[in-house]
Amino acid sequence: PTTNHMRLNPLLSLLTSVRPKQLATMSLGATPQLAIDQFCFRQFDDPLYSGTRIAMSKAEFAAIANEHLEAHPGCLAEGYAPFCKHIFMENCLSGATIPYAELTDELQPYVRSAYEARNERELAVLSRWLPASAVQPKVAKYLDVILYSREQIRKENAAMSEADESDAPWGIISVKAQDHDGEIPMTPITMMRNALGVEHGGSGVELDADKYAASVAFWQMHCVLR
Repeated sequence: PTTNHMRLNPLLSLLTSVRPKQLATMSLGATPQLAIDQFCFRQFDDPLYSGTRIAMSKAEFAAIANEHLEAHPGCLAEGYAPFCKHIFMENCLSGATIPYAELTDELQPYVRSAYEARNERELAVLSRWLPASAVQPKVAKYLDVILYSREQIRKENAAMSEADESDAPWGIISVKAQDHDGEIPMTPITMMRNALGVEHGGSGVELDADKYAASVAFWQMHCVLR
């Protein structure tokens, strides 16, 4: 064989061993369906973040979420608005515990509250929580991966003068560890913040009285852990 033929053999062997779907991804550089949004970065980077911490790289978690979506193409569940979707998947995060607890009479004296903003561009709203040390941690069975459409992310980023460099159709804006594979109501104060509009850090979705009542019913009996 010629020298050129010998050089081509390893490449030919690689290409013939790759499945057609893999080859298409390699050759076309297909954009993934999901990307980690910068709003979710705090779950990876902030050691003081009080919700679900993600103890792996952003690229690793994005790959896991994209693989799950590819394997379960019908898994996208409807969210609180047309631009919001959920992926409910088994917990793949080592040590991820449920970040809320049932509010019993014994725990009531430990409840704390403060006016807080998630960043310097948002309005502060009233928050309440329980110290995590007051409750025995419970490892979560599932993750709720919350998605916003690229259009909505760009709309909110523009209102906050933030750039958006991703072309993925969906952005992962939050990941919540929980005990069942369904949506847990967002807190009432989060619903109120969303109704304030994108200029104040919300999504601009009007308050729904029935969903608000369901949220109050749940969070009267539960409290966030920090």
